[in-house]
Amino acid sequence: MRGRICLVTGATDGIGWMTARALARDGARVVLVGRNQAKGEMRAAALRAETGNDAVGFERADLAAQGDIRALAGRLAAKLPRLDVLVNNVGAWFHRRIEGPDGIEMTWALNHLGQFLLTGLVLDLLGAAEAGRIVNVASRAHLGPQVSFDDPEGRSRYAGWRAYQQSKLANLLFTYRLAERLDGGRVTANCLHPGFVASRFGHNNTGLPRLVAVVTQRLFAISEEKGAVTSHYLAADEAVAGVSGRYFVKCRPVESSPASRDREAQALLWRMSEEMTGFRYPA
Repeated sequence: MRGRICLVTGATDGIGWMTARALARDGARVVLVGRNQAKGEMRAAALRAETGNDAVGFERADLAAQGDIRALAGRLAAKLPRLDVLVNNVGAWFHRRIEGPDGIEMTWALNHLGQFLLTGLVLDLLGAAEAGRIVNVASRAHLGPQVSFDDPEGRSRYAGWRAYQQSKLANLLFTYRLAERLDGGRVTANCLHPGFVASRFGHNNTGLPRLVAVVTQRLFAISEEKGAVTSHYLAADEAVAGVSGRYFVKCRPVESSPASRDREAQALLWRMSEEMTGFRYPA
């Protein structure tokens, strides 16, 4: 990975941090992305000190805010000659319905639309690499639901876990459609389930939902380091060079749900995402 440039979102905690750490240890130039400037700079400094890799930096952006995403992409285009790896790791579960800076429900804004928009805005940088890789962190939670195309933000009826499941299904639908559009080029796109990880996932909630998240993680979850293994594998391993449009669990490609492979749903999601972000991918 020496000489390669990698960007990891949600990189100041959890499996994002562990993924960035593994890539920095590999010798890659790593850009951490997070919302908190002070925390991000501290984490980048800690990673430089730990790994001896001075090519670790931080960029601040709230990936639920489309203005922040566009500003981030602009800075990256000005600073970087290319981008070899994009790890779309950031994501969250919100028990109660809240809206982000753009007036869009937070789960949908952060977990899906942010991923869709950032990927599109840095696609030229990825195309400038010898073999660009897009790694989207999805989840086994995608099993079961359909995307509510008539109400993706849960305006008429909201259930936090259902909203999270829908967003993770959207990650797969997006990845498969993107891989198809990129077919024949130098950029690949894959997605993964990291496992049930003992991270800070769900700790943003309060009351019983937060307590349930904390207790179940302590009892049943794997470590953050183990949770980052598949992300790191897809970002760095030569065994998956050229592999695209697949869903991985424990570093192995597996079949995802029938709903995630619904081509009509993939096309509908793509059109809706372009409308909600005001961004159209190049044909």
